[in-house]
Amino acid sequence: MQHHTLFSATRTLLAHFWRRRRVRTGEPMPFFSLATHRLDSPIDGGDKQRLSTLANHYVDLLGVIDWTHFPQREAAHLWPGPEPQSPVPYLIALLMRLDQKQHSVGQLSAFLHHHPDLAQLAGFGAPAQHGQSYPPSVPTPAQFSQFLRRQPHASFQFLLDQSVALIAAALPDPSTFGNTVCFDTKHVIAWVKENNPKSYIKEGRFDKTRQPAGDSDCRLGCKRRSNRAPTSSTPTPTTEGEPAERLGVGIGEFYWGYASGVVVTRIPPWGEVVLAELTQPFDHSDVSYFFPLMAQVEQRLRRAPCFGVGDAAFDAFYIYEYFHTAGGMAAIPIGERNHHNAKSFSASGAPLCTAGLPMELKTTFLNRSSLIEHERQRWTCPLLYPSPTADACPVHHQRWAAGGCVSTIAASIGARLRYQIDRSCEPYLSLYAQRTACERIFSQAVALGIERPKLRNAASIANLNTLTYALINLRTLQRIKAMQA
Repeated sequence: MQHHTLFSATRTLLAHFWRRRRVRTGEPMPFFSLATHRLDSPIDGGDKQRLSTLANHYVDLLGVIDWTHFPQREAAHLWPGPEPQSPVPYLIALLMRLDQKQHSVGQLSAFLHHHPDLAQLAGFGAPAQHGQSYPPSVPTPAQFSQFLRRQPHASFQFLLDQSVALIAAALPDPSTFGNTVCFDTKHVIAWVKENNPKSYIKEGRFDKTRQPAGDSDCRLGCKRRSNRAPTSSTPTPTTEGEPAERLGVGIGEFYWGYASGVVVTRIPPWGEVVLAELTQPFDHSDVSYFFPLMAQVEQRLRRAPCFGVGDAAFDAFYIYEYFHTAGGMAAIPIGERNHHNAKSFSASGAPLCTAGLPMELKTTFLNRSSLIEHERQRWTCPLLYPSPTADACPVHHQRWAAGGCVSTIAASIGARLRYQIDRSCEPYLSLYAQRTACERIFSQAVALGIERPKLRNAASIANLNTLTYALINLRTLQRIKAMQA
């Protein structure tokens, strides 16, 4: 019994030291950490000379963030237990992982072990009394995963706040920063076997009632649909695990996963900046991203942007109304669902019937079943309401015997602007041409691994997406300073 207890204690002790895996060096290394460095104190030249080239790269890239003012837990609240470790070193390490294009936290842990100066730069190491430091204690991959899953999302949004504020301060004229914004969504493929065409699934690959066992938060969604069958068969997937495409019932591209919505603004000639981002399950519509994203934009810019650009998925009356109220306009093409239902309006705002006559307002009601609760108006034939004034319709409308034509639209000015905007004029075309800003941001995000994260829960994916966009902004800031110099 004593031998068994001694063996268990020894095994526990060895496991503890294996998890910590301290990097041993011949002599103590000089201690400099971004997590504790104050922006109001310049970095000592001797510190930069002692750092490696890669460490100096991260000092320039991440040293602009005011890490000492990172939001901590409330001091007035009585928290049980000892003081927890600061989340700042973990955030710095995860930004290093994205910059190095590593696919997993295991690669990040191994990377920090091979670069102890970067581990100390992130803050994994306690300073000693005489300006030296102990060897850094790199967290295990499980600790990085737990941090990414459990850390509140507001901590990651802090980095996006800081990056936007720093870019605005670096511009020669920040008054026009963010006046024109573009918004779009990017699909994020869940790490489940249902997205792998090599995997045989007897029950049905795209049955939304059967939640994948690998990710309980992802949802089934459609990236695009077509009324034409694919002309060629799906190519053989690569070892990287290409997602399933045009499989299952229906014609289209279906995935289990999430979607990342962004609001982007251009700052020529330096590039694009992400002003806001939001990650939701894939079954949410594109228009559901608009108001949460614009709330973030208004918080960071302290004003509402005047001009907005989006694709046909954002063809909703309240988006036109939002930018019209801000003093600008929205450049959005008419959605396919509205092509067959084009409307014209009189000078007073009444819709015109098929015969070209202003219709009469019959009733007003509140629509509570749509995404945005709003007031709607029902207009009817002017020749039959409020009293009949003609024996027949001038264009022989098929509903004449049933009471004439009826039109139901939202009472908002945006419902009329949707059809009255001239989409062939030069101001509209030049504004709509800026929509490619979102595509360029998504191209950078895909290069950083946003499309196929090796994660299995919504919280981790949302936090990692925010870090991705914050890193893109920090690279843009670095490019601005380099061009200005």
